[in-house]
Amino acid sequence: MSLKKVHDKQPKEFYFSKNNLQKVDEIFSRYPKKNKKSAVMPLLYLAQKQNENWIPLAAIKYIAKILNMPYISVYEIATFYTMYNLAPVGKHFIQVCTTTPCLIRGADKIVKLCKEKISPKENEISKKGNCSWMEVECLGACVSAPMIQINDQYYEDLDEKNTKEILDSLIKDKPLKPGSYRGRKNTSPEHFQLVDRGKHA
Repeated sequence: MSLKKVHDKQPKEFYFSKNNLQKVDEIFSRYPKKNKKSAVMPLLYLAQKQNENWIPLAAIKYIAKILNMPYISVYEIATFYTMYNLAPVGKHFIQVCTTTPCLIRGADKIVKLCKEKISPKENEISKKGNCSWMEVECLGACVSAPMIQINDQYYEDLDEKNTKEILDSLIKDKPLKPGSYRGRKNTSPEHFQLVDRGKHA
């Protein structure tokens, strides 16, 4: 998305909803009053959830005011972590892990499918306006590689066939269920079996 389009999407004001203001109070209760600034990351995440999965500049300024922090300090945090989106993304935001374990098991093919089905470039919203994608570093599900994160959900143990099905379901706005696509029940390595040490002592 071009800088001009991002600028055009920026709201002039941002305020937490009534329901989210209650969540702000709950977040503040986790920290000593003198350390209220420690709530900056969960507040940024809350703003992102409220604003269609991205954080406008008005929200950063609003959070800075709530926490009595310099705007630039909040902005630095928001730009440092890739989990914060500072420009509009699709309703279904696809993050493709391309760190070594996922890459070895076919993440490059998932990237190719995203280019074909969603958009040729990262961070470019699809023609239908409901999907976008980007490559990311490790998402912490190396055992079940390759995998993708769609909004808050993990889709694991993927191959080309089921990735196509997942992407098609997003395009149709009828997302398939998250989880392992090989029926994995936990994150143990494949063929791993628990041993009852009492029987073999």
